[in-house]
Amino acid sequence: MDPITTGAICVYHDMIETAVEALDGSGIPVAAVSTGFPAGLSPFHLRVAEIEESVKAGAREIDIVISRRHVLTQNWQALYDEMRAFRDACGDAHVKAILATGELGSLRNVARASLICMMAGADFIKTSTGKESVNATLPVSLVMIRAIRDYFDATGVHVGYKPAGGISKAKDAITYLALIKEELGPRWLQPDLFRFGASSLLNDIERQLEHHVTGAYSASYRHPMG
Repeated sequence: MDPITTGAICVYHDMIETAVEALDGSGIPVAAVSTGFPAGLSPFHLRVAEIEESVKAGAREIDIVISRRHVLTQNWQALYDEMRAFRDACGDAHVKAILATGELGSLRNVARASLICMMAGADFIKTSTGKESVNATLPVSLVMIRAIRDYFDATGVHVGYKPAGGISKAKDAITYLALIKEELGPRWLQPDLFRFGASSLLNDIERQLEHHVTGAYSASYRHPMG
């Protein structure tokens, strides 16, 4: 059995080369947050250039953030054009579109933004940067997952899903896994199509595994990221 690893290590641009060197031979890709993460308010040409520089530095995955204003003003063509430009700048790199769903105003907007980002070439759609006041929720996840299902039914293209921010307990993770299995099926439970934002979740999974083995929870100081 292969060792359990994270799907990728996500860093800011300046840390890409260091991360690539540290992970050499591990098979774990480096992902870079880009396009003026987390707000996405830097000039458009700089956001595109940041993607290109991150790919050049060795990032195999790029996490972009969309312009929330395009969704809030219902300018769907602008959202499509922006996502398409980001997709083109990524080249062969895998691209995850972060919707910042807590800032989009309605579930209808979440559904439309999800579909448009997939139409423009997103390999994954992701709820949040983790920096918003509201991050991943089950209602938002259901809307995004059903958008993925509709898109697959229409095109045959598999698009991945990543809930991020606010998921810190193993029991919560099980709920999301059940939702994925029931709505999309077991194919979407594979790491190329489903990821968690796992920095805090990992700590609770470790604690739950230790409890399973020893019958006792470990002290919190042994899990400093928690």
